Amino acid sequence: MPAAAVASSTISAAKAAAYAMPIEQIDVSNPKLFEDDSIGHYFARLRKEDPVHHTSNAAFGNFWSVTRYQDIMEVDTHHGIYSSDWSQGGITIMDRPLDQRLQMFIAMDQPKHDEQRKSVSPIVAPTNLASMAQTIRERTIAVLDGLPRNETFNWVERVSVELTTLMLATLFDFPLKDRKLLTWWSDVATAAPEMGSPITQQERQAELGKCLAYFTGLWNERVNAPPKGDLISMLAHSPATRNMGPMEFMGNLVLLIVGGNDTTRNSMTGGMLALHQHPDQFAKLRANPALIDSMVPEIIRWQTPLAHMRRTALQDTELAGKQISKGDKVVMWYLSGNRDDAAIDNPDQFIIDRARPRQHLSFGFGIHRCVGNRLAELQLKILWEEVLQRIPTIEVVGEPKRVLSNFVRGYTELQVRIPG
Repeated sequence: MPAAAVASSTISAAKAAAYAMPIEQIDVSNPKLFEDDSIGHYFARLRKEDPVHHTSNAAFGNFWSVTRYQDIMEVDTHHGIYSSDWSQGGITIMDRPLDQRLQMFIAMDQPKHDEQRKSVSPIVAPTNLASMAQTIRERTIAVLDGLPRNETFNWVERVSVELTTLMLATLFDFPLKDRKLLTWWSDVATAAPEMGSPITQQERQAELGKCLAYFTGLWNERVNAPPKGDLISMLAHSPATRNMGPMEFMGNLVLLIVGGNDTTRNSMTGGMLALHQHPDQFAKLRANPALIDSMVPEIIRWQTPLAHMRRTALQDTELAGKQISKGDKVVMWYLSGNRDDAAIDNPDQFIIDRARPRQHLSFGFGIHRCVGNRLAELQLKILWEEVLQRIPTIEVVGEPKRVLSNFVRGYTELQVRIPG
C-alpha cells in the first residue's frame, strides 16, 4: 500500500476511535494522544459537543478542559478570576506538592508577576533584538553550512537544538562549552514522571538542584559586578528579583530556559514537517521568499509548542454555560483553540499567506503573553531565510518521533536528507 494511503487509513482509524468513545470518557490529558498525534480528533469532538469538558483521572485529579478559541481568551484575559499562581497550583495540569512547585513569574499573580517580568523584559527590547540579529544569522549560516549532504540526519539535533541552545547561552551569557547543559535542564524541567518519563521525580529534583548550583555561581559573579545586558545580571540587579529565594530563582531559571528553548526549537522542527506535509506551500515559499514574514506566525500556530496552560478559579463563575467552582482546575488547550474554525479560517490547513497570520493562541494572551515572542519569531525568520538561500532541496525521511507529553508539543527526531 502506498505511504499516502497508509497515512490516510491511520488518520481515519484515529478519528473513528475518537468519535466511538463515550464523550464522558474522553481525556485529552493522556500524553499518548500527543505522542501519536491523534489528539486533534478528540479536540475537534469536544469543541463541537462539549467545549468546556470535565474530566477526572488518577494522575491529574478533576479538571475542566477549555477547547474553543473564545472561551480560552475569556480565561486567559481574566486573571482576577483565574489564577496562575504557584500557590494555587501553577500553570500545568499536574498538581505537585508545595515544596516541588517552581516559583516563576509566569506562575505568579499581580502585582508580583509584573514586577518580576519587567526585570527581564529589556532583553527582548527592539534595540536588543536588532543587535542580536547578526549573531543569530551568523550562527544559522554556520549550522546550515555544516550539515551533511547525501546522508540522513536528525534535524532536531543538528539544527533545532543547536540553534536554540546557542541563543540561550547568549541570553544568559552562559559558557558556550557547557551549553548542552541548558538543553538537558530544559528537558528535565518539563519531564513528567507521572506521564511515563524515564526520569524519576527524585532524579528530576536532583538535576534541577545542579542547575541551581551552576547558575548560583554565575549569579554571585554578576551581582558583584556592574550591571550587564544578560538575563542573570538583570535578575541580580533588579529590585524585584535580587532578593529571590532559591526556589524562586530556580523557578525563573526554568521558565527562561524552557521559554527560550523548547518553544522555538519545536517550532523549528514543526515548520520543516509542516512544509513537507504541504508541498504546495513549500513551492509557494520558494517562489516568493517574502512570504516568510507570514509563514513564521503560521508555523507557531500550526505547531503550538506548548499545548496547554492551567489556571485555578479564584471564585465561583460560569464559562460557556458550565458552572466553575472556586478552586477548580481550568486547563486552556491552546492547541485546540488554534484549530477552532469559529475563529480561524481553514484551521487544519497550513497556509503560509494567511490574511491574519498572527491570530493564534500559541503565545497566550493577557498579562502572561509570552515575553520572548518577538525573539522566537526572529530566530524562525532568519532560519528560513538562510534555508532558502543555502539548501535548494531538503527531504523529510520517515515519520517524526514526538515527545510523550501533554504540555510540550515537541519532537525528539525528524530525519531529513539534503541531496548533494
